[in-house]
Amino acid sequence: MHTIVVVDAFTDQRFRGNPAAVCVLPGPADETWMRDVAREMNLSETAFLHRVADGFALRWFTPTVEVDLCGHATLASAHVLWQDGHLDPGEAARFHTLSGLLTASRTNTEILLDFPATPAIESPRPAGLADALGLLRYRWVGETRFDLLVELDSEDTVRALEPDMSALGRIECRGVIVTAAADGGRPYDFVSRFFAPAAGVPEDPVTGSAHCALGPYWRRRIARDRLVGYQASARGGTVSVTCRGDRVVLGGAAVTSHRTLLL
Repeated sequence: MHTIVVVDAFTDQRFRGNPAAVCVLPGPADETWMRDVAREMNLSETAFLHRVADGFALRWFTPTVEVDLCGHATLASAHVLWQDGHLDPGEAARFHTLSGLLTASRTNTEILLDFPATPAIESPRPAGLADALGLLRYRWVGETRFDLLVELDSEDTVRALEPDMSALGRIECRGVIVTAAADGGRPYDFVSRFFAPAAGVPEDPVTGSAHCALGPYWRRRIARDRLVGYQASARGGTVSVTCRGDRVVLGGAAVTSHRTLLL
């Protein structure tokens, strides 16, 4: 039997943030089995990890595909390793992934993830994007290693967006990040939402990997290395981002939701 721990990431409240399933295994597992488990869990990501010589091998699966980089399931994995005694309280977590070595440490209030930055480069607007988002006007459109990044005119526009998921899924990218500067007086600098129907995730509640692009983007806009983003999904969640050259440090809280056993 294997234990699956469901963790709500980028939040300090149960049933908020982004839930990820985490399965710590005694060794490598069959890929078909991992895909079946991820489909059964039906969360935006299920993480599978096992110990290796200098850390843990880590893979992430949506209900339909394996992905190269995932922030919230990495944060959830680190949370489980410390909570369940796989790592000592002060020991850093080291993850070997399709995106190279990722590390996690923690403070009294949040888990910190050292991730590669994935800055966006301005690009022509893809055919079909306007119809898919239901918008004709954008402030900026760019392309990252994985996604499209679209700046809209206001926080209200981001929050009110109702994309055509079928049309959005036909655009050639992992997902579409929409963002805008936060309204005045907010405790965060920018808002975002993330849609990835082509990867089996119509809207992701809180997307750590998207902030690998959002951090560098808003750093250029705001001229500050440390920023706070709020992902304005129905569940909502907060991600701190510190830009350090070609890396970003993503910060957020995590709380265990529940556990289940796989026979």
